[in-house]
Amino acid sequence: MSELHDLTVAELAAKLTAREVSAVETARHFLARGAAHAALGAYLAVDEEATLGQARAADARLETGEQSPLLGVPIAHKDIFVTLDFPSTAGSKMLQDYRSPFDATVVSRLAAAGAVTLGKLNCDEFAMGSSNENSAYRPVRNPWDTSRVPGGSSGGSAAAVAARLTPAATGTDTGGSIRQPASFCGVTGIKPTYGRASRYGMIAFASSLDQAGPMARDAQDCALLLSAMCGPDPDRDSTSLDMPAEDFTCSLGDAIEGMRIGIPREFFGAGLAADVRAAVDGALKEYQKLGAKLVEITLPRTELSIPVYYIIAPAEASSNLSRFDGVKFGHRARQYGDLMDMYQKTRAEGFGDEVKRRIMIGTYVLSHGYYDAYYLQAQKVRRMIAADFQQAFRDCDVIAGPVAPTVAWKIGERADDPVANYLADIFTLPASLAGLPGMSVPCGFGAGGMPVGLQLIGNYFSEARLLNAAHRFQLATDFHLRVPAAGAAGGGP
Repeated sequence: MSELHDLTVAELAAKLTAREVSAVETARHFLARGAAHAALGAYLAVDEEATLGQARAADARLETGEQSPLLGVPIAHKDIFVTLDFPSTAGSKMLQDYRSPFDATVVSRLAAAGAVTLGKLNCDEFAMGSSNENSAYRPVRNPWDTSRVPGGSSGGSAAAVAARLTPAATGTDTGGSIRQPASFCGVTGIKPTYGRASRYGMIAFASSLDQAGPMARDAQDCALLLSAMCGPDPDRDSTSLDMPAEDFTCSLGDAIEGMRIGIPREFFGAGLAADVRAAVDGALKEYQKLGAKLVEITLPRTELSIPVYYIIAPAEASSNLSRFDGVKFGHRARQYGDLMDMYQKTRAEGFGDEVKRRIMIGTYVLSHGYYDAYYLQAQKVRRMIAADFQQAFRDCDVIAGPVAPTVAWKIGERADDPVANYLADIFTLPASLAGLPGMSVPCGFGAGGMPVGLQLIGNYFSEARLLNAAHRFQLATDFHLRVPAAGAAGGGP
């Protein structure tokens, strides 16, 4: 079955529905392939028995003639979603070997649609990072060049999809953690409007920013997964939107003639690497060939997104992570004196450096005397950043630009410079702060033959428009079809 990993989600689903291959055969193939490429570090947990049990259940449904776009299709979950059948660690020693008594809503919805879970994917600890080097267990390696990072925090998801270890994966995006690794690994990923997908069972980093989304080979596959993932969850997530589930595949293939694509001048300044700009410019020219119109716009507070995000996100993280104290679940120090000593030793041992850094920043900006000066001011500027987008959308339908200023860097290159990592998020943070949908679409290659992603940002609830814009681009180009050496047909099963 050497060809199975070359198929998209849609192609696999068609074969499964036609009974040309079984869900069990498909799952075994991908499990073997994941084991053959274990050196990439993409998976943190696999359980063959659990996976094959789900596959057999999918086959039973297929035998009855049931048809579903995801029935029997293997996927893998970022280890930020809790799962009943697999450990849920958030890439942290604090939750090493933790077993959840329930599935996250996103996991359960995909399971209800018939998807088969291959395992849990590596990520930066508690989703805090831009390179996947902050995982407490091991870094993930980029399949295009194993000496480079895959991006973060959903680096394991992006690397697994790029290397054809899974047809698709879930990710989370707080400040760019779906879009940036998708760009670095040459796959497609989308973050929906904040509140579209339930956060129940997603181990929290920053509650007003965290959002789930899919990563896959192309926009059609992302549309299939997003359709299953989204929908209201009022009883378990108060931030989920009261909007019915939507079939995001319905508008795929619609013409985009006359679509106004906004080009923010702030996204094309001196900090953008020449190789990335060349790839993005090429993609924009392709859109013009497809009939779209480029419109210059301005997002004047783009530079403020970094200080605003790195006040708000750590503040919320310091609050969310206070629950990890060694009392009810998770790691607990073995030797301690009184209760306070147990708290201190547990958190010192369980959290990594980046998580500690953000907890301390967050605690500082929320402390007496600084709350008004930092946190409240950041929230005011956040509202202004959102207003900038609404002003821009008066003149355009979609906003386009680079996902990141550079291609993926070498592992360890920025390990001692957290600010350099933070600056890598300059183009993804604004949409996150505004709660807007955004996606990364493979659009070319830069220095060292590394992938470059085009970022598409839409207005609230315009996921279908974004996916269609991406789909039309992918019908005209083949960047999303390129395969890294680690994902080539000859590499593994």
